[in-house]
Amino acid sequence: MYTIEERERLREALVSIARADARISGAAVTGSAALGTEDRWSDIDLAFGISDPAGLHDALAHWTDVMYRDHGALHHVDVPVGTAIYRVFLLPSTLQVDLAFFPAEEFGALKPSFKLVIGTSVERPPTPPTAGAHLIGWGWIYALHARRCIERGNLWQAEYMVSGVRDHALALASLRHRLPADLGRGMDRLPRDVKAPLEAALVRALDKGELRRALRVALAGFLLEVKRADEKLAGLVSPPLLQLTE
Repeated sequence: MYTIEERERLREALVSIARADARISGAAVTGSAALGTEDRWSDIDLAFGISDPAGLHDALAHWTDVMYRDHGALHHVDVPVGTAIYRVFLLPSTLQVDLAFFPAEEFGALKPSFKLVIGTSVERPPTPPTAGAHLIGWGWIYALHARRCIERGNLWQAEYMVSGVRDHALALASLRHRLPADLGRGMDRLPRDVKAPLEAALVRALDKGELRRALRVALAGFLLEVKRADEKLAGLVSPPLLQLTE
């Protein structure tokens, strides 16, 4: 496992490399380090603006070589977001290093977790929050598939779908409490009385009876959050969804 000191040394080294890279118009520390909320388990998040959009892939190749050759990266995965690319590296110490590459004209803060350390950035409109209607839509999709998978005997897939219903109930609750709704970031900060009823939605065994039980609990919690978010919509979707637990 990496230490806090190792993480800090690597971040400082990467920032130093960025200062010497003529392709980079600006660099920012992002994520928890930019907010001052880093803890023992935080990773490294850096974002770069690339002066020449045509050179973005050259910059990616250069930094990838740096991470593998000089810092022992074992693997990486790309997460494209619009014209930007987030390249996420795994190091032997379990440290995750996220390097984001943006065309210079799009390099700027999308969230408060952006601290410019090199060069310049542009003003950008903030990323809109996760839409409740989107979460509701995916919640009922998971519920429909959960029932189908249970009846077909696809028990592992059914567990995945039941968990999706539960997670979307918690995401809606996170929105209601003005907490992050993506990737479960707000779930642990929800009030106890919101989370406790949904603990029973955890699947305890891979059999049809248990999966049906967990689906009933997850769906009840999900529909309660739908009602709190949009009572009219809840009135429309509740009758067909409740049929799934009959």
